Amino acid sequence: MSDVEDYNDLNFPELPSDEPFQNVKNPRTVGQATQKVANAVTEVKKSGRVCLTIGGDHSLAVGTIAGHAKVHPDLCVVWVDAHADINTPMTSPSGNLHGQPVSFLIKELQNKVPDIPGFSWVKPCLSAKDIVYIGLRDVDPGEHFILKTLGIKSYSMSDVDKLTINKVMKETLEYLVGKKKRPIHLSFDIDGLDPSVAPATGTPVPGGLTYREGMYITEQLYNTGLLSAVDMMEVNPSNGETERESKLTVNTALNMILSCFGKARDGFHASSVFIPDLI
Repeated sequence: MSDVEDYNDLNFPELPSDEPFQNVKNPRTVGQATQKVANAVTEVKKSGRVCLTIGGDHSLAVGTIAGHAKVHPDLCVVWVDAHADINTPMTSPSGNLHGQPVSFLIKELQNKVPDIPGFSWVKPCLSAKDIVYIGLRDVDPGEHFILKTLGIKSYSMSDVDKLTINKVMKETLEYLVGKKKRPIHLSFDIDGLDPSVAPATGTPVPGGLTYREGMYITEQLYNTGLLSAVDMMEVNPSNGETERESKLTVNTALNMILSCFGKARDGFHASSVFIPDLI
């Protein structure tokens, strides 16, 4: 693997008197945080590097994808998650912004997203055809309606079981980059994986992707040569009920990240395989 540069941690101060907007919680705090992330990702992408962002809840993807799109407006997104995170502020049952990030980014939804304090900086940068979901199994009714109405390509865990992860990845890559090569943004929520391999997260949902399926997704994305940014989100060691659960989740996340950058499961780095002369 090539060199790594640490662009340091970002600190997100909580704003005083951050009153809800309708039912949306902490809008100014989250809006300011995502803007800071967006600016940082833009600077990384200007340097020509693959950008890795480790979060944090998935609301940060508003920032990572918007910041990436400033440099690569033709990007596409693979979103691995138990949840669709595409509620609008109007459809969200909870008001939690980590269940809404995609709605801020999709152009076709902008007439459904009100002007929320803290988010005036966001410009939608994706069309419905630019994103594919993998691993869905806990989707709200409003999200089901949005996905169906906009024709957004998605693979539930039932689809993964039926098709196999190999077929899912073949179809995903053909759909997103088969006709036109363009940068891929992977937004990976650790709860896309089954809690048996990643229990220390905020909203675990049983019946998720296996460790092997998660690794297969990251390997295939690396192999395209088009992976341009990676989010690893919702890894929260403090949510582990035991030290083992916390370490297991962190190690799973680290292995998925390393796979995104070329570490293969045969023990070789894809960029440094040596084949001896056997003649």
